[in-house]
Amino acid sequence: MNTPATDNDADDNILLLTRPQDGCACLTLNRPQAMNALSLGLRRALVRTLDTLAQDDSVRVLILTGAGRAFCAGLDLREIDPGAITGDAGTDVATALANFPRPVIGAVNGAAITGGLEVALTCDLLIASSEARFADTHARIGVIPGWGLSQRLSRLIGIARAKEMAFSGNFVGAEQAERWGLVNRVTTPEQLMPQALALAADIASALPEMLPVYKRLIDDGHARSFAEGMALEKAATRDWAASLTPEVLRARREAVQARGRAQKG
Repeated sequence: MNTPATDNDADDNILLLTRPQDGCACLTLNRPQAMNALSLGLRRALVRTLDTLAQDDSVRVLILTGAGRAFCAGLDLREIDPGAITGDAGTDVATALANFPRPVIGAVNGAAITGGLEVALTCDLLIASSEARFADTHARIGVIPGWGLSQRLSRLIGIARAKEMAFSGNFVGAEQAERWGLVNRVTTPEQLMPQALALAADIASALPEMLPVYKRLIDDGHARSFAEGMALEKAATRDWAASLTPEVLRARREAVQARGRAQKG
């Protein structure tokens, strides 16, 4: 069942929250007539809903997607002004997504443009429909990115490729995005959500207490030098090891081995 998560403005049902399976919540940007452009109301609804879901321990993994033919066309240009560009904590979608404590899968169903590309980049994993396209048009609109695009994209696909996208504003198709490492995989439009849900089920079946800790360790380490990241890992290992016992590890190892045999078959 679709649950509207709306702001008190003229838009109704601009963000849909569903619970398609155990451990998984799905948020759908629902302004298809505007290519799911991020109106002020949609941004507020998204940030507020992410904050609520972050407190819900039954949500082990989140899927973010768009309704209709687009994933997200970025900020709604009809509302754009300096305040809309910089925003505040209540409308900072990228920070809310990046700070979400558990894994976020972006199911990119169509165009992810400029601010929409920034939203995609804050997801932990991206599965793209073959109809997905990606573009950075900041240089054509005349706006400096404010949600991390100038830093995240180059770290993901390399600085030269990021500059090609930034300077040209050209679209990158799904297959090229996969070759560049922008997305994890590409699938048919019909298989996009089934594959996202299958991956979500795999993630949700991991130890729930591990997911936020491991996600934060990876993210914090990636934001530092390699040596600093290794130091973070060593400190986290020492802290975590204090809670382990041989019996617990033995049982978990047997479960992992059984799962591996099942996957091999």
